Amino acid sequence: MTTERTHADRRALVTGAGQGVGRAIACELARRGAHVVVNDLSHERAEQVAAEIAEDGGRATAAAFDVTDWAAVRRAAETSGPVGILVNNAGNAGRTSGMTRDDLTPFVETAPADWEGFLRVNLYGVMHAVRAFLPGMIDASWGRVVTLISDAGRVGEPTLAAYSAAKAGAAGFSRAVAREVGRHGVTVNCVSLGTIGPEDAPADDPERARALGRYVVRRTGRPSEAAALVAFLTGPQAGWVTGQTYPLNGGYAFSH
Repeated sequence: MTTERTHADRRALVTGAGQGVGRAIACELARRGAHVVVNDLSHERAEQVAAEIAEDGGRATAAAFDVTDWAAVRRAAETSGPVGILVNNAGNAGRTSGMTRDDLTPFVETAPADWEGFLRVNLYGVMHAVRAFLPGMIDASWGRVVTLISDAGRVGEPTLAAYSAAKAGAAGFSRAVAREVGRHGVTVNCVSLGTIGPEDAPADDPERARALGRYVVRRTGRPSEAAALVAFLTGPQAGWVTGQTYPLNGGYAFSH
């Protein structure tokens, strides 16, 4: 089945697109016709995804920069040119890799220095990218901003207080900006993710099902599912949707 080219002639920047959900979003937007600027901390990962998109017949440019570095983000905006679509996917849980449940810490056992890693990427990284690329959208009288947050920020998660605060902050920031820029034809929304696993994670793994006991749908989410929702929110049919947070969480927590 041929993917509808809903994003033809649009330029899209996806942060943290060198792997996982970001990679899936970048590839999906490219299949829909967008020229995707693939951002990642690693130049090699960004180049690999850009090459993958090109091999699939799409258009992509690699752009390695750190979203926590305001000067680097501003330079990227100057060199890459305006984009009509910004997907804030770059984020972490306070560590660069290898975080497990054994690493999670009650808030009363943390210190301010422990919060910095959560806030710099998940909140300030979002603010940096929006501040750098939003003026071009306003000038063009059209734009789409989607930020990937977490259900930890939407409903709270024990032992992840600082991470929850950063993600909730990104959602509140997005709602405020949505009110500022709607008159310019720019929409700003969030997608709140539950646990996302590999695309081919087995659906009938009993051990995984037990670990996902709070989920109504007893499996991890798939990167392609996040990509499909982001594709809708950045497409032409979502022009009257703004200031919203869409949970993609297998029923981990319901909206009210």
